[in-house]
Amino acid sequence: MQMRFRSRILNMLSIILVFMLSFTASHGFAKQYTLTGKTMGTFYSIKFISMEKQSSATWQQRVDVRLKEVNARLSMYNPKSEISRFNQYPANKPFALSRDFYQVLIESRHLFRITNGAWDGTVKPLVDLWGFGTKTSPDTLPETAQILDALSRTGFHKLILADHLLTKKEAGINLDLGSIAKGYGVDALARLFSSNGIKNFLVEIGGELMGSGKNKKRHPWVVGISKPEKKGLSTGLYKIISLDNMAIATSGNYRNFFEKEGQIYSHIINPKTGFPVENRVVSTSVIAKNCTMADGLATALMVMDVQKGIDLVNDLPDTECLIIQRQNNKFISTQSNHFENFVQ
Repeated sequence: MQMRFRSRILNMLSIILVFMLSFTASHGFAKQYTLTGKTMGTFYSIKFISMEKQSSATWQQRVDVRLKEVNARLSMYNPKSEISRFNQYPANKPFALSRDFYQVLIESRHLFRITNGAWDGTVKPLVDLWGFGTKTSPDTLPETAQILDALSRTGFHKLILADHLLTKKEAGINLDLGSIAKGYGVDALARLFSSNGIKNFLVEIGGELMGSGKNKKRHPWVVGISKPEKKGLSTGLYKIISLDNMAIATSGNYRNFFEKEGQIYSHIINPKTGFPVENRVVSTSVIAKNCTMADGLATALMVMDVQKGIDLVNDLPDTECLIIQRQNNKFISTQSNHFENFVQ
């Protein structure tokens, strides 16, 4: 009888211990780790939560190695990068693609199609012509003939994307995927953490973000959309957004521009006209399941008619947007049907 009683006590203690361990694993003693560094001409910042002890040095190395791989594929400033080698490649000859480059191009083709060409990864000749690319800025504005010549060397439809192969239909077609490179970098890091068992993290590269799981307080990650002011980085927040397993990217023309003879010229080039956009849109933010999509679509919305852009986003699954216009020195915002669900 005494042994049975003692056995019951031990069983109860075991149950209590299991419950306490389960409670601890799900409710407490989580540690937040922070990693920072430079990449893609900007900075990155990562926060991740783990119940188990992690090596910050090991994770820093993993992150830097993965970002180095992405840069080796997509950097326009590295003449030996994969994209630079493709740009130097002849027409009508298939170019073998790495897994990263192939995945980016699949997303690129999708963006080109759904935006009806408002996003186009072949606008490099136009970007260079207007002085926003890798070449030296011109002293004078481009002439009409120069713009038409550059337009003749653009068009994502002039590329053939097959199974890990890319072919130029015409000579002179060059890729510049800078408008989605940071977003892809965010997605690459998100996959790195997820595949290694880390489910709660916030990854940011140059303002493009992905929030997965919960923060240390067991709430969705909270981020901000900056006011689209030209005065500098510390201009305050326009909206505060909650990210629950979603990404957000913002594009704007209020910091990267030049002024000539009283006219402002934005770095956002309309792929159809060859000119910098002249609408009143100053900032667009897109929330989507992956940051590559959010990054590219945010750029496309800078080009598109506002209502057409809103209609497009409303038709896309798991995608929302905020478009900010400046009218008479005031900001006027238009948003997709369910964007408010993410606003704090």
